[in-house]
Order: sequence, then structure tokens, then C-alpha cells
Amino acid sequence: MTLRGADNPAGLLLAAGEGSRLGRPKALVELDGERLVDRGVRTLRDGGCGPVIVVAGAAPVEVIGAVVVPNADWRTGMGSSLRAGLSALPPACPAVVVALVDQPRVTAEAVRRLIEAYELGARVAVATYLGKPRNPVLFAREHFAAVAEAAEGDAGARSFLREHPELVTPVPCADVASPDDIDTPADLEAFTRLRDRPPG
Repeated sequence: MTLRGADNPAGLLLAAGEGSRLGRPKALVELDGERLVDRGVRTLRDGGCGPVIVVAGAAPVEVIGAVVVPNADWRTGMGSSLRAGLSALPPACPAVVVALVDQPRVTAEAVRRLIEAYELGARVAVATYLGKPRNPVLFAREHFAAVAEAAEGDAGARSFLREHPELVTPVPCADVASPDDIDTPADLEAFTRLRDRPPG
């Protein structure tokens, strides 16, 4: 799969971590027979993103429907993965939705809401849950360079968002998604046990 210019926002799935507390790379964890990396790509595509880029690191992966970008510096934290993903976007890409591989209850509807906010004029749109900003996050093209420059360590885009609150459009998503993540075996067990519970 090759990257070409896109009219729609791209999707960027950060999936490079080794999952030290979980004991294995999160990208390869399966829920209901589907790897988290495949689930994340499906969510972004179903939400309206194209192309979708996956940043891999600790575990090399092949993903149908996505372009995999390796991050040799994945050990330095999420910031390096965000930079790698942003640098791989097509030149004409108008915006990008950034999601994390370990948040399997983020839904396509949440992604669609961010894109709708962008289409209505938002230049930075952040999914919120009961008023708290989390993931996914959409950035318009003019902010790619500044987001990449601010991405250091494990902070990802947080420092950019904190420094520029005036740019942020909050997008409530608690009724259709959840930002709960999988960090430990107990988290995974809870997700497996509660997978049929509706989000929100």
C-alpha cells in the first residue's frame, strides 16, 4: 500500500510500545480474536480516515488496510512515534486523527465526531469524556510541524495542547466511546470480562 494525497483526514495509530507492564507489545494483544492494532486501524477507517498509518516499534507488524511506519526510536517514548507518523503523512494531507493502540473502546463514531468538528472549522479537535480531554485527537495540517516539535518523551501531543488551549475544540464522546486503556494483565482481564458492556 502506498501513500498518496488525500482529501479526508488521515488516521495515525501509535502502536510502537513494548507493553512492559502488560508483558507483551499491546499491538499484538487480541480481543475477541482481533489484534488491537487491527482493531485500531478498523476504527479509524470506519470513522472516515484515509490513509491510515500505523507506527510500529517493539513488535514488527503487517496490517491490512494501513501503511506501517517503523520507529527505531520507540524506546524513547510516544513522542518519537508521533513524530514518525506525522512525517509519513502525504504532503497534501489536510488533517490527521491520532489514536492509541491500547484504547480499544474508542469507536468509529468518536472518530467521525472529530472529523465533523473539523469540517465545521475546528483546527484541533479533542475527544472529551465527562469534560476531560483524552484521545483521539485531530490536528489540521497547519499544526503538524508544531505538534511534532513539541512531541518529546511519553507526553505525545499533550504539551502542544496545554500550550495552545485557545486552539482546542472539545468534542464530547462519552456516550459513544471510552478512553480506558490496557496497561496491565488486570486491565486486559477487565476488558475481556466487560467487552459486551456498551460504552459511556
